[in-house]
Amino acid sequence: MQSSELQRIIQGIPKTELHLHLEGSFEPELMFQIAKRNNITLPYDSIESVKEAYKFNNLQEFLDIYYAGAQVLLYEQDFFDLTWAYLTKVHSENVKHVEVFFDPQTHTERGVAFEVVIKGIHRALEKGKNELHISYKLIMSYLRHLSEEDAFKTLEESLPFKDIIDGVGLDSSEMGNPPSKFEKVFKASAEQGYKLVAHAGEEGPADYIWEALDILNVERIDHGNRCLTDETLVKRLVDDKIALTLCPTSNVALKVIQKMEEHPVAKMLDKGLLATIHSDDPAYFGGYMNENYYQTAKALNLSLKQIEQLAINGFEASWLSVASKEKHIKEVKDYFKSL
Repeated sequence: MQSSELQRIIQGIPKTELHLHLEGSFEPELMFQIAKRNNITLPYDSIESVKEAYKFNNLQEFLDIYYAGAQVLLYEQDFFDLTWAYLTKVHSENVKHVEVFFDPQTHTERGVAFEVVIKGIHRALEKGKNELHISYKLIMSYLRHLSEEDAFKTLEESLPFKDIIDGVGLDSSEMGNPPSKFEKVFKASAEQGYKLVAHAGEEGPADYIWEALDILNVERIDHGNRCLTDETLVKRLVDDKIALTLCPTSNVALKVIQKMEEHPVAKMLDKGLLATIHSDDPAYFGGYMNENYYQTAKALNLSLKQIEQLAINGFEASWLSVASKEKHIKEVKDYFKSL
């Protein structure tokens, strides 16, 4: 299939995004605009120099610049603008539903109130729902390089807003920060009615995926690439229908996987895993949803059937109601039949 034809097909697929960090969708142009508005001097002299800095050798190098970029976000309008820019982008790519992460600790630890962060984000998500017809769920992430005590403070701060937060996640530097470090705060989060997910097995070992399942009791694994090193784990994930939210261009950019041709998603589909595709931090890794589908499909020579399965899996793995899932999955199937 020609590249242009594959791109056209991917553009038309109704999609859902389940693994997206709002702070990671902060495009350099918007970063400069908000920095200027807030009278903040960035350590870069141009948009081009920011883009040049977006070349990483590992997860930690990426995180360093990710947190530096977030420094310009100070006011409710900043968080609204960040979220709205993301929503308009994915709307143009035919994304119908999003389940997005935000990192309150990145902001509260520099004196920005939790309320400021969430109000800006929520206002944009509501506008997206009403004007762009993109449904959403909101996931608050705990930063794993900080202490569990710090995560408990964040949980406490979230409680006045728990009617607009759907779940909690676990992100940031994985190595040396196993899921078990956050056992108590995840238990407390579940008691508040939050759904649970966690990043595991991106750079960390398969053991971290086991911990996320058995100690944190998560219902979805973010990344999970390393699961293929453990056949017993694969069987568990298949039997329990635990979804993996994979981020191919991110994996290659961070050298978690050396090249796209080595990405495990096709093997995962063959084994019956509920594998799904998302963009992670697209401003930094050069690709939103369509680019992730396209790069993956091209490099692995995925069949239309496999591409369709990835789109169906996305809705299957979402927190939408059964009726909404069925409606979207029917749209995906009808679209592929029309091809």
